[in-house]
Amino acid sequence: MSDVKETRFRVEGMDCASCASKIDTAVRRMPGVSDVSVSVTAGTMRVQHDTTSDLEAIRRKVSGLGYSVTPGAAVAAPKPAGEHEHGPGCNHGHGHGPDHRHGDDHGHDHDDHDHAGHAHAAHEHADKPQAAAVEGLHGHDHGPSEGPWWKGRKGRLTILAGAALVLAYGIGHLFPAVETYAFVIAMFVGLVPIARRAIMAALAGTPFSIEMLMTIAAVGALVINATEEAAAVVFLFLVGELLEGVAAGKARDSIRSLSTLVPKTALLEEDGRTKEVPAEQLAVGAVILVRPGDRISADGTIIEGESAIDEAPVTGESTPVRKDVGDTVFAGTVNGDAALRIRVTAAAADNTIARVIKLVEEAQESKAPTERFIDRFSKYYTPGVVVVAALVTIIPPLFFGGVWSEWVYKGLAVLLIGCPCALVISTPAAIAAALSAGARCGLLMKGGAVLEGLGKLTAIAFDKTGTLTEGKPKVTDIVAFAEPADEVLRLAAALEAGSSHPLALAILGKAAEDGVVPPVASGARALGGKGVTATVEGKDIFLGSPKAAAERVTLSEDVRAATTALNDDGKTVSMLIVDGVLAGAIAMRDEPRPDAAAGLKTLRDAGIKTIMLTGDNARTAKAVGAELGIEVRAELMPEDKQRIVGELQREGFVVGKIGDGINDAPALAAANIGIAMGGGTDVALETADAAILHGRVGDVALMTDLSRRTMRNIVENIVISLGLKGVFLVTTIAGITGLWPAILADTGATVLVTMNALRLLRPIKG
Repeated sequence: MSDVKETRFRVEGMDCASCASKIDTAVRRMPGVSDVSVSVTAGTMRVQHDTTSDLEAIRRKVSGLGYSVTPGAAVAAPKPAGEHEHGPGCNHGHGHGPDHRHGDDHGHDHDDHDHAGHAHAAHEHADKPQAAAVEGLHGHDHGPSEGPWWKGRKGRLTILAGAALVLAYGIGHLFPAVETYAFVIAMFVGLVPIARRAIMAALAGTPFSIEMLMTIAAVGALVINATEEAAAVVFLFLVGELLEGVAAGKARDSIRSLSTLVPKTALLEEDGRTKEVPAEQLAVGAVILVRPGDRISADGTIIEGESAIDEAPVTGESTPVRKDVGDTVFAGTVNGDAALRIRVTAAAADNTIARVIKLVEEAQESKAPTERFIDRFSKYYTPGVVVVAALVTIIPPLFFGGVWSEWVYKGLAVLLIGCPCALVISTPAAIAAALSAGARCGLLMKGGAVLEGLGKLTAIAFDKTGTLTEGKPKVTDIVAFAEPADEVLRLAAALEAGSSHPLALAILGKAAEDGVVPPVASGARALGGKGVTATVEGKDIFLGSPKAAAERVTLSEDVRAATTALNDDGKTVSMLIVDGVLAGAIAMRDEPRPDAAAGLKTLRDAGIKTIMLTGDNARTAKAVGAELGIEVRAELMPEDKQRIVGELQREGFVVGKIGDGINDAPALAAANIGIAMGGGTDVALETADAAILHGRVGDVALMTDLSRRTMRNIVENIVISLGLKGVFLVTTIAGITGLWPAILADTGATVLVTMNALRLLRPIKG
């Protein structure tokens, strides 16, 4: 299979699923082609083929169906199932995002992350050609929906057909004798391109296309001398197609507009000077200068400066995030109050926004179960409509003495009512809109099947560290014994200065937050497993565990009771001894995320069972669980988490698993839906079905709600499309309505369905 290639084409002019179906059928029959995937919303076609395939012939075949095609570069075909590609959520060797965890439940999280980092970095080289083949991800080639609608081929044809129809009416009034010929010419202006596409589709394996139904109806109307209606029907059909195209473009632009967030230029530092260069020419390792108020032009790591970064464009996070040297920043975010020097960690085609866009476009290519059902249904539905129309035309005149012209007219109306436009667009339009709306809020889902599945979840299992909690300890209590609390913190911070241990960082963070300036410590040394000692301002200082402190001083019953109470709350306690006297204690804990309790309550209110699965010790886990009101299973190995997910499934639950995507890989894979929780893009999307980019627990409920609203929207769309058709079918056969209302029923249903689907593009309220 090494000679199998994949080529990605941009296809302009697709507006609904039947377009995709026609292209799929035609290209699949070409020599050397093994698989085809067409996305209306993304405006793309991926073709897997061998080296014998003629790409120019494929392009000509699709052009013949009435679409304009631009081929991309050929790349190696994707790996078989199980060998996951890195999705846009992956951290391709960037270093860790803001949510990187300090110390895990089993104390080996750093190792896991480091291995993952190496694996990603190694994989990056393999991914490069594929990134190169994806055009238009940096704000240039926007493909199908570029420019206003009236400049497109369909727009021009619709205007021309409309003008011809108005002209025919004018000529008919002035010269009644030539009225019929005027309408025939007006009809052919619009019908010739439609009929040509119908014939090409039939030759390519789709005889019952919407264009074919339209052509039969228009020619039939001509035969029974209903020329005025024939011309009007062709024009209305073109209007319907144009509206579908505009709507498809809206959903497409909603996600593509993300690419415009990345500035086109960057200030590159080279040989001590800065120069302006195109952002897409930035190489990994280059150093750029970002001035206050400017958008950051590449993913990277800060090497100099400290500033508040507005990440709302990328993650939807409204509060600016404080970033310092060593922190990761993302392309498209806005630098706040100070100049930054940033080392680039990803090329333009592989930056955060490019990968999000690529993920959403790929997600839109993977069909939801409902969409696959509608596709199968419409395969039989359209030929069925032709049969019904033929029966309506033939049976009454043959067996019941009906008038041929009257029943041919009714048969043609049935043919138009049967156009499946509204039906086939009902599901993909809603799913594309929902995927785009989710991505704009940092909720990424790998396709329609995942979007459908999220709404069916009845139980969700959460990891603790880094998912329900911040992933790094914070100082929660400072207990004063012989010294006041601020002095305890000042001296403890002096001992921890320069340390990168998570507990040390917590103490230093608290000191910085309170404006405490630690004095200089001398002779600092770590005592393995016990604590740290140093001389500060001439005093002998020790900071360490209660057990180590008890070896140096006698702990009173009150001190022991206070320590036990803090431990029972899941807190780690460090004791400070100054010149042989117990000065105080500092308690720290990995605190729950600010929105965790509210987010879990929203899920419970929606009838979803919540459970925490953690490898942490039972005492800490239960303390956090009690605060959040969630059932707790603690001291678990990764395989235990996987087993519990399986047990829940056997009890009849549809289970979602939420974790960091690396340590939880077995459980994520076992769950019905695996969701990776991460800060920025530090998420292993290859094991998960979905990702929550800015790590808010409340976003899980938003995801399930978006799924449920999407499924309701799809049901409404199917009811609208089939309901309108049913009503007009009855009124047509009863002789109440004719060809005009028939095509209006189809176009009207298509417009209603599309407008209803686009409601999902509204901003998601948290």
